[in-house]
Amino acid sequence: MSEKVDPLRRFDRMAQRAAGEVIGSYSTSFSLAARLLSPTIRRDVRNIYAMVRVADEIVDGPAAEAGAAPAALLDTYERAVRASLTGRFSADPVVHAFGLTARRCRIPEEYVEAFFSSMRADLTARVHTRESLASYIYGSAEVVGLMCLAVFLADHPVPAGERARLEDGARALGAAFQKINFLRDLAEDSGELGRSYLPWLDAETKPAFIAEIRGELERARAVLPLLPGQARVGVAAATELFAELTELLDTASVADLRTRRVSVPRRRKVGITLRTMLRSGR
Repeated sequence: MSEKVDPLRRFDRMAQRAAGEVIGSYSTSFSLAARLLSPTIRRDVRNIYAMVRVADEIVDGPAAEAGAAPAALLDTYERAVRASLTGRFSADPVVHAFGLTARRCRIPEEYVEAFFSSMRADLTARVHTRESLASYIYGSAEVVGLMCLAVFLADHPVPAGERARLEDGARALGAAFQKINFLRDLAEDSGELGRSYLPWLDAETKPAFIAEIRGELERARAVLPLLPGQARVGVAAATELFAELTELLDTASVADLRTRRVSVPRRRKVGITLRTMLRSGR
């Protein structure tokens, strides 16, 4: 006789496969680095990324293009995500997958609240100040780094002081990734979405902004040795991929960034990833 399949476990597996499809469809760099994580950590990071990506799509155009009301959709989506922090089932596979990870890794509700607060800010075309941008980056990126750190440490508890250092590194890396994306998406954000995250950016201020990013990447690199081995290589690869992108953004003029999206060639991405693996002995 064939073994009976538990329907709920089967739904769990389907939901997590669906989350994996999301990351593969939207981010080649992140997807490439995620392959270097251990299977359990990779699954949980994909579950987080998928939830975040769907929220991005609600506020970034597809929902409005389909004739839906983004604000109402985001409210509904946030309620579902918050419910998944304690509930065992969601009819939305991506939310269901995120809930599995959030409960196992004890992701605090305050991270989810901060994330959706930043997503809600994107619903209104606006010009950011440096103060509002700092708050936006915390919710849209730094807490995502903290969510991923919760995954890395779920089965590897560390002393409080060490965790505080790792949290600082996770926030720095999330902030750096977001600022890099502000630069590479400058044309789309301003031209298509009507957003101005960096209204002060010009030839004179850009070098300081790039230096800020490099400093945050260095803060993240400094705590890499504290990460569990199952996560360290994947995080290092993601860091180096975005560091390479930073160099390309540094050489591009602000005028150029306002007309095209800078990216690292696929062959170069693979080379950076392989080099990171060799350095780590993988």
